[in-house]
Amino acid sequence: MILQGPEFKKHALVLVGLPARGKTFVARKIARYLSWLGYRTRTFNVGEYRRSIAGARQPAAFFDPGNAEQRELRERIAMRALDDLVSFLVDGGDVAIYDATNTERSRRAAIYERCQALDIKVVFVESICEDEAVVEANVRENKARSPDYQGVSPDEAVRDFRERIAYYAETYEPVDDEDKSYVKLIDVGRKVVVNRMQGYLGARLMFFLMNVHPARRKIWLTRHGESRFNPERRIGGDPELTERGREYSESLAAFFGSRAPEHMVIWTSTLRRALQTAEPLGPSAVARRNLDEIDAGICDSLSYEEIHERLPEEFRARSLDKFRYRYPRGESYIDVINRLEPVIVDLERQRSPVLVVSHNAVIRALYAYLMGRPQEETPHVPVPLHTVIELTPTAYGYEERRYELDPQLDSEYALSRSVGPPPVRRS
Repeated sequence: MILQGPEFKKHALVLVGLPARGKTFVARKIARYLSWLGYRTRTFNVGEYRRSIAGARQPAAFFDPGNAEQRELRERIAMRALDDLVSFLVDGGDVAIYDATNTERSRRAAIYERCQALDIKVVFVESICEDEAVVEANVRENKARSPDYQGVSPDEAVRDFRERIAYYAETYEPVDDEDKSYVKLIDVGRKVVVNRMQGYLGARLMFFLMNVHPARRKIWLTRHGESRFNPERRIGGDPELTERGREYSESLAAFFGSRAPEHMVIWTSTLRRALQTAEPLGPSAVARRNLDEIDAGICDSLSYEEIHERLPEEFRARSLDKFRYRYPRGESYIDVINRLEPVIVDLERQRSPVLVVSHNAVIRALYAYLMGRPQEETPHVPVPLHTVIELTPTAYGYEERRYELDPQLDSEYALSRSVGPPPVRRS
């Protein structure tokens, strides 16, 4: 949890834009990022409210601005979502994301005034897409498959959704209030326009949004091969790989030799066990110090049994709150997350597939961000040795597969039975 100073203001991030312009994609990225950093964040998607209240199967005519009855209903639904957003922030939330078209100034003014009265900072995030090919792809791949069109043929769904877009375009008024805070994302990151973005959270958000894009590329996460410390359950240090660990590095190279794209990016920590694991992959790996294992401080190179014997109070404190526990003169998981933030932004920026070879705590933290896991679950994500976690992007998240490449297995590599997110095991 990030400690908020007296100057911190609660934030409402208000999405703006025509349908199929990537607003929900951006909203979910922001929510995942801020939640991972420790901000209590929630998204309020007005489309979900509409489906719950009015039903999913609404034809394009439902969105006709000239239909007074339906227009009034849509406004009531939007205000219901706004009521819940305000309640969330008043009751202890830090950041609320209002995911809707909000294409008219009158709607945005009502949201702004309601939040201002409660001292809630409003930031408009407008998504503009001028590339018709991108819009067409989004309509066909995502919108036509949404709950609004279950049981409807793809061609009919596309036709209806394009009619819906046309209705919104009739009343669309771009954000141009010079006295308001806003970010305009043009073609989801090709160009970014910023106005009156101030404060610590605003700066972080602006930098993050400048690097987000919808290009889909796989991400692979793996720990280093077995080191001399692993069989002895010792933590930290800078040991070399065991023979079994070196065999894993060769298996890893063989695994990617048959499937790695030409421009795959490889990142490792600066510690020997990670560098040695990546060595057979070739000279392109980039060592990054912020991918080093959690700093165990005075417990570095000790086994868990030795910590229990020599430092029983530390052992007990760690067992009570593994996420917040900080090793004396070392780090906590919160510290690891904070130093990984530049890696996350860089990861979002990449358009090529990425392989990260790192350590248990670091892989757990990266995985928690990518899969949208709550912060407190981070220390309990199972990340066994000699396993590759393959994350394939979907419309709004990632699909996971795990591959065991243990050289002691009979087969060259076997697909783990856990295809979806594995259950969280608490230890």
